Amino acid sequence: MQNPVLEIEALSGGYNLKRPVLHDVGIKVMPGEMVGLIGLNGAGKSTTMKHILGLMNPEKGEIRVDGTTRARDLEQYQGALAFVPESPLLYEEMTVREHLEFTARAYGVERSDYEVRAAELSALFRMEDKMDSLSIHLSKGMKQKVMIMCAFVARPKLYIIDEPFLGLDPLGIRSLLDFMMKLRSEGASILLSSHILSTIEHYCDRFVILHHGRVITQGTLKEIAMAAGMQGQPLEQIFYSLVQDGRS
Repeated sequence: MQNPVLEIEALSGGYNLKRPVLHDVGIKVMPGEMVGLIGLNGAGKSTTMKHILGLMNPEKGEIRVDGTTRARDLEQYQGALAFVPESPLLYEEMTVREHLEFTARAYGVERSDYEVRAAELSALFRMEDKMDSLSIHLSKGMKQKVMIMCAFVARPKLYIIDEPFLGLDPLGIRSLLDFMMKLRSEGASILLSSHILSTIEHYCDRFVILHHGRVITQGTLKEIAMAAGMQGQPLEQIFYSLVQDGRS
């Protein structure tokens, strides 16, 4: 039996010990699985991701990536994941190519592998003529593409992706989704947060719905539809019904 690539157990935490944002959150992502993390603004999605990334320390609970915690083996833990943030964060005086090379070196990617991946990604996201441009001269959508390309050049076991569609044009969104499906078919695991439910409904294997910092339901679309008594309804309608009912 396969072990989860990401396993979150009874996670509680936030910005204030007296008022935690997250309450006993439990999430698993298996090898080759794409899981959609959805919720209203303030539900705890970004806080959950910050805990996974090690930017916040849990008040309670444990997070394991690739079978280990940050405390037990920091290098293995961090080397097994890559993050695509909601807002692009780049070095203004570095080119697109330099960003990719820097990321590849940080993850120990072989030069030959890097060159193949960089060529594939630049073509996929139509950034071939921007590879030697400084990031300060790029549009917001192009900066987002660079962040995505950096994450994908590394090929870790787990991708944490937060609202990746913001700023992307329709072709960019389609390219990103197609490439995520390719990575998933190769065994990569993806935890994806997005408000565009009508899109991710067709791509994610399972969904986790956060509300007021708690997991109110999780499972396949069919499973959460049955749990909500809304068989055959789209994800968007099920989600609205659950959060408007005030379940927590």
